[in-house]
Amino acid sequence: MSKIATTTMTVRLSGALSDFVAASVGEHGAYENVSEYMRDLIRRDKERSEKEAFERLKAELSHAYAAPESSYRPLKAADVIARNRA
Repeated sequence: MSKIATTTMTVRLSGALSDFVAASVGEHGAYENVSEYMRDLIRRDKERSEKEAFERLKAELSHAYAAPESSYRPLKAADVIARNRA
């Protein structure tokens, strides 16, 4: 069984941001505590980032598939690796 590492972080908020978080946590908020709220925000941001990366990949593949077959040329794996390292 592997151990899950945890990290404690301190975040300082003031003014409108602090008020917004306070309204989102507790009896009248959607979250029980600030940690739960922060974890949800981070998860959603991670999902957004992954979705954007996937959309970029889809766009690149769509562009590649739309190219005429005559524009394709055979490549060796070593050539692709060398090109990507450059």
